[in-house]
Amino acid sequence: MKRERERVLDASALLAFLHEEPGGQQVDLDGSVMSAVNWSEVFAKCLAYGIEVEGLRDELEALGLVIEPLDAQTAERAAELLSKTRSLGLSLGDRVCLALGERLGLPVVTADRTWRKVQIGVEIRLIR
Repeated sequence: MKRERERVLDASALLAFLHEEPGGQQVDLDGSVMSAVNWSEVFAKCLAYGIEVEGLRDELEALGLVIEPLDAQTAERAAELLSKTRSLGLSLGDRVCLALGERLGLPVVTADRTWRKVQIGVEIRLIR
């Protein structure tokens, strides 16, 4: 039985899990949600590195990951975050992840240490 949503994953966190990188063992897919934008980032990296992607989404969803479509509200909030995060160099995907965490009221899990400096009222959990 899948748990309720407990956290939002950034692409860097899921990639650390998939590639067994440092911190990847801290990523629990059961109860995790990820924006479709961040899923696209993960999928693109897997393709770029020649990783077999057939069935990958199904496998991750079977482990509990929920891929959330990008809605207009989250997209607009991600755009608003640009001015607050410009100095940190956060990408659109980063801002969508943060906006989703904010909208759902969930902590965001990332491997990106730059996010320690993000001050928008969303709990940031670093995996390394």
